[in-house]
This record gives sequence, structure tokens and C-alpha cells, in this order.
Amino acid sequence: MKSLNQMTKEDLKEIKMIVFDVDGVIVPRGTKIKQVGNTTTLQTKIIAPKQIEQIKELYRKGFLINISSGRGLYMLQEMFREILPFVSLTYECGSATWYKGKIHQHINSFERLQDVFFKLKRIAFKNKNVRGFEPKEFIITVHCKKKDQKIEETVQKERGLCTHWNGEAYDVLIKKDQTKALGLQKVMKIFKLKKQNVMAIGDNYNDHELLQASGTPISADKTKIQGKFYVSLQGEFLPADMLMQKILLLKGNKV
Repeated sequence: MKSLNQMTKEDLKEIKMIVFDVDGVIVPRGTKIKQVGNTTTLQTKIIAPKQIEQIKELYRKGFLINISSGRGLYMLQEMFREILPFVSLTYECGSATWYKGKIHQHINSFERLQDVFFKLKRIAFKNKNVRGFEPKEFIITVHCKKKDQKIEETVQKERGLCTHWNGEAYDVLIKKDQTKALGLQKVMKIFKLKKQNVMAIGDNYNDHELLQASGTPISADKTKIQGKFYVSLQGEFLPADMLMQKILLLKGNKV
């Protein structure tokens, strides 16, 4: 892998779309969630003003901007409300994409996840390790204080399902078919792009397939994920900030 500092104008020659993972990349990691009975409280993070201006400038430079996340659509819309005219949102691990008010559904997981959801709810009842279920449409996300063996074993017994642990929550989804890579491939069809036209940045294990589906993968944490370039985690800036600074600098802007 090369350092981001080694990126040149030539590396941007064919790039038409930049794909950003969310947590740990464009906003700080961590989700505050509290669930009491049927009441769920979630803290919504908002993209910083500087990143808003950077994304707008990238858009003016002709780049398409895609946000790819395991989060649900409602939360992403709240997080990125000020830049919705300039981005597409691929949510719940590639399950669907929102673009200018239109939803493109990429997979139907209802029947596959319906039964296991109620099994997980029973496991979570009076389980002090479980912090709550994040509202989702196509995947199941269970926030926990630490890994939970009962959750993992329950999902393992379900044919064709898997869990992804991100350090604070399990995403339960359809093995191989429900990935950020699927979402990116569908988005490329929407915008009529080829692999070499896409740059993607991610920081966690579940971003591996997303980065591999792009032509120019950028690792925001080289201890967890590989890319053509990597962004240093040291310093005051988030990885997305550093990447956008570099691209705009190569394009003749200082933002």
C-alpha cells in the first residue's frame, strides 16, 4: 500500500465517483443507543461543516459522491441532510440506495430474517449485554457491550445467514448476497460506471468487499483492511477529511 501522500493526478484520471464509509471515516466512531421496553433512543451524528463544503466542492468538480453504510436510511438522511442534493445513500450494507428521493432496492431479505429477528429478541430480553436494536428495514442490528455467544450461535443455526461484529454491534444479514459490494455494483449500474471509475474508502473488516469492488480502494485503517492507498489515523482529521483535502489539492483547490 502507498501512503495517501503518494497519490497523484494520474490516480484520479478515471475516477468519476467517490464512495465513503461513514463511522470512523466521515464521522467519529461510536453509537449511543438506549432501549427501554418499546422505546429506543439514538444519538444522531451530523457531518461537520468543513466536510459539507468539501463534498459540495467535489460535486462541483464533477465527482459523484456515494455514502455507503450499515446504518438505516432515516438516520443517514438526518446525518447528511445539508448535502442530500449532492450525494446518493447506499444503506444497510448494500441493501438499497436512495438518490434524489428515489429508492433503488437491491435485495429482499424479509423472509430470510423474519424468524431470526424474534429469536434474537427473546435472547435480548433481560440480557444486560444487549444495549438495543437499531431500527433497520433490510438487516438486523443488535448493539451489545461486548460480543455475545448466544447471538452468534443463534444466527449460525440459520441457513445462509451470518453476523458481522463491528466492535459495538452485530449486523445480521444474508451471507455473501447482502454486502456493501452488492450495493456498489448496483450503484455503478445506476450511474453507468465501470470499476476503474470508482474510488472507495473504508476502515473496518466489513468494508473489505466494498473496497475490492472499487477500482481505487483506500484504507482508513491499514491494521484491518487493505487498499491501494492508506490514510494515516494520526492527527486531528478524520480519514474522509484527509482524502478530500488531497483530491481537492490535486484538482487545484485548498479546502
